[in-house]
Amino acid sequence: MEFKNWLISVIQKKFKDYKDIKANIGERRFDYKGFYPDIILASHGITVALVQVETEESLKDIDRPKVWKDLASLGPRLILMVPAEWKSRVSEMIWQEGLINKVS
Repeated sequence: MEFKNWLISVIQKKFKDYKDIKANIGERRFDYKGFYPDIILASHGITVALVQVETEESLKDIDRPKVWKDLASLGPRLILMVPAEWKSRVSEMIWQEGLINKVS
């Protein structure tokens, strides 16, 4: 199993308090308004958060902030999971994109 897919499955288990957890592991199965975040968290029929798992490789893509902006514009809170060594750089990217209030 690819590292990112394994990580998504581990994170999915951490969010077990949510009633409805949909994970796109290895393929696009669950969409939210036409987008495919890695994990969709819902409770009692309301989508409360979208989770995007980023790896060092995906963070090297200069278009990543646009993906986050698109996901953050959908309404539910966007939760980004990033490698520890990228945390400050990602925080700066989020700030530059004006997403600081929409992304955790």
